[in-house]
Amino acid sequence: MLVQSKRIEPKSGILCPNIMLLEFKEQGLYCPVADVYIDPWKPVKRALITHGHSDHARWGHQHYLCTTTAAPVIRYRLGDISLSTVDYLEPITVNGVRFSFHPAGHILGSAQIRVEYRGEVWVVSGDYKIEDDGLAEAFEPVPCHTFITESTFGLPIYQWEPQEQVMQDINDWWRKNKADGKVSVLFSYALGKAQRLLQGLDPGIGTIYTHGAVENTNEIMRQQGIALPPTTRVTAEIDRKDYIGNMVVTVPSTLGGSWLKKFKPVSLAYVSGWMRLRGARRRRAVDRGFVLSDHADWTGLNDAIKATGAERVFVTHGYTEVFSKWLREQGLESAVVQTAYGTEEEESSTESQ
Repeated sequence: MLVQSKRIEPKSGILCPNIMLLEFKEQGLYCPVADVYIDPWKPVKRALITHGHSDHARWGHQHYLCTTTAAPVIRYRLGDISLSTVDYLEPITVNGVRFSFHPAGHILGSAQIRVEYRGEVWVVSGDYKIEDDGLAEAFEPVPCHTFITESTFGLPIYQWEPQEQVMQDINDWWRKNKADGKVSVLFSYALGKAQRLLQGLDPGIGTIYTHGAVENTNEIMRQQGIALPPTTRVTAEIDRKDYIGNMVVTVPSTLGGSWLKKFKPVSLAYVSGWMRLRGARRRRAVDRGFVLSDHADWTGLNDAIKATGAERVFVTHGYTEVFSKWLREQGLESAVVQTAYGTEEEESSTESQ
């Protein structure tokens, strides 16, 4: 069930049929009245950014705007950029267009961007999930006339178990590996998923070691006041024997590579929504697959869209054709928009170890 928290109601009145509030251009989602883009994938003058994942926050724009909590990791990833910040629900007006950022629940600092002009309201959701994971600011539905949504897991087969149950299963797996004298290795994305896992791991079982890309992100979040359990960066100086019975949280790009050799004997586990599919674990060549995603499942997508009250829904990435067709069958106006956004599994780290 969605929590109805503080939000901005759309103005009453007739829609402006002659105004296409957002256009889908070669560079990205464009607001022509304000001359700004939202999550553009090609260099532009002004970019509003929903969150820090690399398919939404790209290098090369002249100026960036994001939430206050998203800014530290975006600065870390993109380097010396011109970046301004805004708090959630704080309105900004550009040439008569009113923008505001609202929690998306995807990762820390992630936002839906509300766009209002002459009574017409659009919301660009970026990536989002409905479950409050205790790390990201919890998702808030934003009423609008037009909603732009992802559909990464836009099939009925994708239904998530509660996070607490998944973390209990992961900790039980770790305890068994420790009893068997093995190192437990979890593969997850460095920004968002890894920290979510860290919050749920039981440090009473053993030491938690982290890949450099994960630990770099941990350090940024700790500086923001985010409480994470103690972790130890994996380095060449650590004796192999010290890893036995303990946990290693690493990034997908290390799977199948030489970096893992130092941990033998190991038990490998992949953490992703894709683990819901039969055969996904086998294709990843891991021992276990845990179903945990930072994206909404089928029920979450439908509940979120219903809560907006939107009459029109554009679908940007994932199972776009299937999900858009489903929405039309539910009586909504819906269409697919081709974008350069990816899925959580297409983002692999190339940062130093």
